[in-house]
Amino acid sequence: MPKSPLPPFECRYTGSLLAGVDEVGRGPLIGAVVTAAVILDPDRPIAGLADSKKLTEKRRNALYDQILEHAKAWSIGRCESHEIDRLNIYQATMLAMERAVSGLAVVPEYVLVDGNRCPKWRWPSEPVVKGDSRVAAISAASIIAKVTRDREMEALEARFPGFGLAQHKGYPTPVHLEALRRLGATTEHRRSFRPVQEVIETVGFYQDHVVSEPEELQYRADLFEDID
Repeated sequence: MPKSPLPPFECRYTGSLLAGVDEVGRGPLIGAVVTAAVILDPDRPIAGLADSKKLTEKRRNALYDQILEHAKAWSIGRCESHEIDRLNIYQATMLAMERAVSGLAVVPEYVLVDGNRCPKWRWPSEPVVKGDSRVAAISAASIIAKVTRDREMEALEARFPGFGLAQHKGYPTPVHLEALRRLGATTEHRRSFRPVQEVIETVGFYQDHVVSEPEELQYRADLFEDID
């Protein structure tokens, strides 16, 4: 039985300095988790904003350019793979979101975050379940984050050919897992994620380029909490 659509979101904040925040990349085995914060300009509306996952690549790229041009402010926040290994993916995502909002050239008065929780930060905020399809500013943030990370995966494919990163964007697809077992883990893979750990133990590193692990690095038990 199909789920009923969620009702339109009604925000308690009614001003114009509203930031939307979304993330991309919690589930992949490689690369950064990327977040974006966007404050839209009511005087320069952007038609067609929607959840980035429901848009074609061509449409996402077109909206990406429009958001950069028309938004009142936008910012990217990220946590790299080594930070994910140190913190866990959930905490790294929260930190990346905080970095995105901190980087806005215009200070928001209120922040809406896609999902069911917000980071512990200084801005008044609230989470919005399915916010990327219910709040325009979050939709814009989801587009900025996804286009940014997708392009980074294309660049990583050029550095590490053979993994198919430009196609699966680092998610644990059969193609990616087979390539890992055949080629080994790259320096950009998340070593705390179990499939990568297993490959490092059995196959080693891509092109025998072994990077020593800091002895003090301890992986937490909840590394896989809330992976999308």
